[in-house]
Amino acid sequence: MTCSPHTPDPRSWRKPATWHLRTRLTALAMGLLIAICGAVGVISYASMDTFLTHQLDGQLTQAADRANDPGRPHMDGAIGRDPLDARGQSVGTLNARIVDGQVNSAGFLAPDTTRSPLSAADKEALLALTAGSAPVDRKLSNGNYRLVAAQTSFGDVLVTGLPLNAKESTLASLVWTFLLVSLGGLVLVGFAGTVLIRRTMRPLEQLSAVATKVSRLPLDAGEVALAVRVPPSNANPGTEVGSVGHALNLMLDNVANALQARQRSETKVRQFVADASHELRTPLTAVRGYTELLRLTEHFTPDGERSLARVQSQSERMTALVEDLLLLARLDEGQPLKLADVDLTQLVVEGVSDEKVMAPGHNWRLELPGEPVVVNGDAAQLRQVLMNLLSNARKHTPAGTTVVAGARLASADTAEITVTDDGGGIPQEFVDQAFARFARADAARKGVGDQPGAAGTEGTSGLGLSIVQSIVEAHGGTVSVESRAGWTRFAVKLPTTPR
Repeated sequence: MTCSPHTPDPRSWRKPATWHLRTRLTALAMGLLIAICGAVGVISYASMDTFLTHQLDGQLTQAADRANDPGRPHMDGAIGRDPLDARGQSVGTLNARIVDGQVNSAGFLAPDTTRSPLSAADKEALLALTAGSAPVDRKLSNGNYRLVAAQTSFGDVLVTGLPLNAKESTLASLVWTFLLVSLGGLVLVGFAGTVLIRRTMRPLEQLSAVATKVSRLPLDAGEVALAVRVPPSNANPGTEVGSVGHALNLMLDNVANALQARQRSETKVRQFVADASHELRTPLTAVRGYTELLRLTEHFTPDGERSLARVQSQSERMTALVEDLLLLARLDEGQPLKLADVDLTQLVVEGVSDEKVMAPGHNWRLELPGEPVVVNGDAAQLRQVLMNLLSNARKHTPAGTTVVAGARLASADTAEITVTDDGGGIPQEFVDQAFARFARADAARKGVGDQPGAAGTEGTSGLGLSIVQSIVEAHGGTVSVESRAGWTRFAVKLPTTPR
């Protein structure tokens, strides 16, 4: 089972360390309250049980004294009255006389003043009592009883018992009352505690929201306005949360200053690159012009011809590098695009046709739909994107490689350009930095050696894919690369309408 980042894993409830802080605080408060209620309940129950038992023992003593009337008859029944006829006994009272190990004159006092007989098990329980000992609790046929046995002056044993149902009922009422009151208190504390803790934790949530907002800002490049701060109400150093908020604001101020310094440095470097590239164009043009002039007007030895050709090729390469640097500087400055409707299928056909002339040893193929794929963009820059991707495949793959260029509508509002080849592939350690500036891919493709005439030996500046990324992002699109052994694919996605 998988869970989204915003959906808590049900299994996390088994790990309190993964709970929200407010949940843990509420659970802790509830746990402490339950423990306190439990302790109070046990103490109250024990105290009430002791009190009721002491009260019942007093009543039992009085009932035993009334039953043990000196005027009652002895075993021969000659004088007095039977203990079962003692006055002032309450309903349910048990009276029994034990003579020579036999239970005589025993019974429970019924509401109609009659006596209910004892069962055989009841008599065995009475016979097991010890005269003169403390009162004990026994379960009889008529319910639970508190019993006491006393030796009379006549030599027999008189057993008196009072029912425990009043005591048990009182204790049961106490338990239920305490449970209901405790449960109501727990519910009330749970709701009130949740509200109060949530309100108390709100400043921390605001701090988290500020940190989350900052984490989503694009701080890696460009001019960044880091205006997010913790509100003054939550940045008071006098409180714990305020101290965190104050520290977070100080950190954000430091980050903002560092970003401004980085932006100033990038601006200076960008301006220098633009100025240097612009100034280098004139001498490079002169070098190329004089090289052509020498070739037309002078005669050189074969070695001289090769040297002059080398000077010309390097000047052309330097010119291309300067132009790339100047283009990147302009893109970084965010110069406006010259937007118009551009047919990507036409660009792909023209680009592949040009590459066929430059690399006839490659197998060039097209994958195009039957209808035009039109986007709103800068035609010159989009053409450069395609040419850079095609030349990248040409330069870094050997002859015989199949390169497939295609264009299609990926969705209703997105067009896609793809360039796929079956060359050696790009090492995974290079894929992540393929679009970095000056990242050299000359030795990145597997299977491309340094043999004379190999396609991979053509020098590169390491700016081609950076230019592709900058142009695509300026159009509101994305570019990606996937590669494995024997397969590499660059995909450019562009919006069909301007953004």
